[in-house]
Amino acid sequence: MSNRQRGESMSSRNIKPLIPNAWYIAAWSDELPEFEAGGKPLARTILNRPLVLFRGANGRAAALEDRCCHRGAPLSLGMIVDDGLQCGYHGMTFSGDGRCTVNPGEDPSDHWVQGFPVAEKQRAVWIWMGDPALADPADIVEFPWHDRTGEWCFRYSYMPIDCSFMLVMDNLMDLTHLGYVHGRTIGGTPQFHVAAEQETKRTENGARMVRWTMNSPPPPTFSKAMPFKGMIDRMADFEYVAPASVIQFTTAMDVGRGARENPDQPGALRIRILHHATPESETTCHYFFSVGNGYRLNDPDANRNLFDEIYPTFLEDKAIMEGQQRVILRDPERPLLIREHDTAVAYANRALAAFARRAGAQDRQPAMAATV
Repeated sequence: MSNRQRGESMSSRNIKPLIPNAWYIAAWSDELPEFEAGGKPLARTILNRPLVLFRGANGRAAALEDRCCHRGAPLSLGMIVDDGLQCGYHGMTFSGDGRCTVNPGEDPSDHWVQGFPVAEKQRAVWIWMGDPALADPADIVEFPWHDRTGEWCFRYSYMPIDCSFMLVMDNLMDLTHLGYVHGRTIGGTPQFHVAAEQETKRTENGARMVRWTMNSPPPPTFSKAMPFKGMIDRMADFEYVAPASVIQFTTAMDVGRGARENPDQPGALRIRILHHATPESETTCHYFFSVGNGYRLNDPDANRNLFDEIYPTFLEDKAIMEGQQRVILRDPERPLLIREHDTAVAYANRALAAFARRAGAQDRQPAMAATV
């Protein structure tokens, strides 16, 4: 089959629909500091809706539309007060659910702004942009390692990226790019990645990919983190959870230590990362990621060094994905190809399409038609 035929029969919609009836990370918990009268809120656009986030006097995170109901001033220009969020224009104040609590000199009861369901879990503030009646915090992605402070040490970060959220998910579920994009950091030698053993399967709400790169040279980032004796056995476990999360576990150890039988063993290089790409718009997203060190907990420099080594890989991916988005926008209807190595990408796109249908999102074009 030619590339043209393969592309036409195995393509996906290049601009993914936005799905309001889903939980997305709006901020890391530490982006909303403890309540302080006079503090400034956080402005962030999610699913094309300008929002304002803040932590109230009750300690709970809240999210409102970033627009005062009075004269349309951005509430993000106001400040946090005891009664909620005070508009910086005329002093109207709104509680975390959007009710007006103070209307200087007048009755506040007939005024409100739109509020959004928010749930704080495992160091992240999650938001539901759709029908509030459908918002169940039990549906939020589980990442319990954030709370296991005696076993894992995490560093949390955020990066805006000018590409569709699903291009980030595709990138994470396709590890054959490591040797080419990340050769100087986490990637290493391309031929070892191309020849890696890969197991891919569909899950209830996504896809899971496990890759074994056996008897391979440690990439530069790994060598800096741990003094390996020589060649290593390396495992990468990536699980996509629709619509916008990837849970990563990476481990590496000297050859002969039983990596297959016990990949999560003490003394191995162990890294866990939560990736989440919250759509800002159809072609831009907020990339949240936490990097966890599970191998040198008693070394205060280990987590900082690991983060400093891994962060450049995110910048490398950002450059590729933003360039990819620019090219796609020149001709959005032109299909993208799916190679045999892209099984996990195909499964993830199918899972997203199924999730969108269940959530009632509108997608007028067919989802991925690949059979892999």
